[in-house]
Amino acid sequence: MGLEHTEGAGDRPLIPRPERTPDALRAACAVVAPQLLPAYDKAKDQALAEAVEHGSLAPVHACLRHWSALIEIERHPRTAKEYHRAEYLAQLATSPEEARGHLADAAGIYRDAVQAVREA
Repeated sequence: MGLEHTEGAGDRPLIPRPERTPDALRAACAVVAPQLLPAYDKAKDQALAEAVEHGSLAPVHACLRHWSALIEIERHPRTAKEYHRAEYLAQLATSPEEARGHLADAAGIYRDAVQAVREA
């Protein structure tokens, strides 16, 4: 169900993988998931504030890693659809076990995206 599976099945990326910089990720987000721009901007601003407060770039790096993975998912339409469907079904689940199953599916897609970005 991960990126490797769907890409082989014709889930071609909409855009090239962006660099892991704030501007490149924001530009990619604007193309593949414009509805997420407010969340991206808020997360980036929060990471910068935490970096200043703690005197460490770790929050910025964590934010960029997270958004790189999300953009990786969104670059692949079929993968994004599976990811969002799993998240949606988890919200509709009628039992904790059912919710965990759907969340495990979403987490697997996210882990595949993290790995794909890391290997790039």
